Amino acid sequence: MSIDAVARLDREELRTLLAETIDADASEVGDGTDFVEELGVDSLMALEVVVVLERTYGIKFAEHEMRSVRTLDSAYAEVLRKLGESP
Repeated sequence: MSIDAVARLDREELRTLLAETIDADASEVGDGTDFVEELGVDSLMALEVVVVLERTYGIKFAEHEMRSVRTLDSAYAEVLRKLGESP
């Protein structure tokens, strides 16, 4: 994974982006807070989270990968992995 990919991903910026997308306060988005179970995010909003991540970081999620983005930790790990896959 390139240093540039890691530099492009800041955990606190990601927390703020996710909070804005799901209409929550950033303080509510803990590292392991489940968006669906704990913050009431529905399937349409969950899809919006993935779309925002794709646009912001220039990545693409396969349909089966979308379901894994349910916490800040999982979003961070998936985006970091995808940035590492980028040419």
